Amino acid sequence: MRAGVVTPGSKDTARVIEMVEPRAQQDEVLVKVLEVGIDGTDLEISQGRYGEAPTGEEFLVLGHEALGQVEAGGGELRQGDLVVPMVRRPGGCINCRSGQYDMCLDGDYRECGIKGAHGFLREYLAEEPRFLVRVPESVRHIAVLTEPMSIATKGVMQALEFHRRGVNPVERALVLGTGSLGLLATALLRFQGLTTYALARQPKSSLKGQLVEAIGATYLDAHTSPIPDIPRELGNLDLVIEATGNSTIAFQAMDAVGVNGVLCLMGVSAGEKRLEICADCINMSMVLGNKVVFGTVSSNRSHFEIALSSLAEIEQKWPHWLGRLVTGRLTLDDLDEALNSARDRIKTVIQMS
Repeated sequence: MRAGVVTPGSKDTARVIEMVEPRAQQDEVLVKVLEVGIDGTDLEISQGRYGEAPTGEEFLVLGHEALGQVEAGGGELRQGDLVVPMVRRPGGCINCRSGQYDMCLDGDYRECGIKGAHGFLREYLAEEPRFLVRVPESVRHIAVLTEPMSIATKGVMQALEFHRRGVNPVERALVLGTGSLGLLATALLRFQGLTTYALARQPKSSLKGQLVEAIGATYLDAHTSPIPDIPRELGNLDLVIEATGNSTIAFQAMDAVGVNGVLCLMGVSAGEKRLEICADCINMSMVLGNKVVFGTVSSNRSHFEIALSSLAEIEQKWPHWLGRLVTGRLTLDDLDEALNSARDRIKTVIQMS
């Protein structure tokens, strides 16, 4: 079978190779991969910034956002079932053993397509049913968005839970970044009826700006609305979701989040940028303002299941909006193009068959 791989730690090594097609063991099912989404993590791995091959291997199969179809069933899964595979494989800590492997304590986990386990950018995979989530046929056309939606779901849920420390309601939410993760978080916040703003560097007339405004949120151009000025423009920011992975923006957001506010950091900074900040200012603002800053990474089965429900609800409320997030459909032969990030690109999907 064909697969899209890289040599971790080496830049521009993405290539298509032939691999032995897997055979499902007694406790596994065979899944034919239909679609694989490409995101910023894939781009950074392809640029050699991080990534870890499985033990004994020199290459890593990319891809951690996928939709597949069961070819040989097992357990509660039957041939023909649509499924999305989960990304993280648990280690041995108490959280991993309880099913909360997104909250692993000791780092003894593997992540498909990222750390120590091959990803899903291949024609077939053999997987345990517990790591596969069944997909309703009604959301098949947007199911490749399930993994990023699970990340957004977890972050927004936890941010809202932290905000419930006080009785004041969430009046203003700000999302920083309008990649697929930021747009999905924006949709989740708007679906709950919250006044929501999304900030990015493209003009409001861009596709990203149009998508934000189409669901009743307000798009802010970072050139005319820099983050330090936003609290003066909008008032107290109750929730801020950082989805850029830019460490400078993350620290600006710590200062911008309002009194009793919550800042959720979803983006990963993969470099070694040094930044001079007013540490005393941030510390005083955090303490006197009862602010919360937390990071969130990965997701567990419950978040995948909620994500599928959220996709269905958003599709019903704003028909075809989610489909517009997919701005390119390519084949495995176009791997280099898929890993070439374009400014206006939101989500590229590789169709495996």
